[in-house]
Amino acid sequence: MFKDKKNIIIIISIIFGLYIILDFRDHNFKKAVDACIVGSKKQEQPMSTKEAKKFCEDKIREKK
Repeated sequence: MFKDKKNIIIIISIIFGLYIILDFRDHNFKKAVDACIVGSKKQEQPMSTKEAKKFCEDKIREKK
């Protein structure tokens, strides 16, 4: 009986951990895009915000 409870707790912990990891992966992507947009604004030929966002998302996805 105790072994069954232990297995259930382990399974629930694994599911919870996967949820947190997958949730923060999107957060990290957004932070990287924001940093790239700020960096692209400081170039000699600054882009508009929409252009910079599209450019940065494409470049970050290429590196994955």
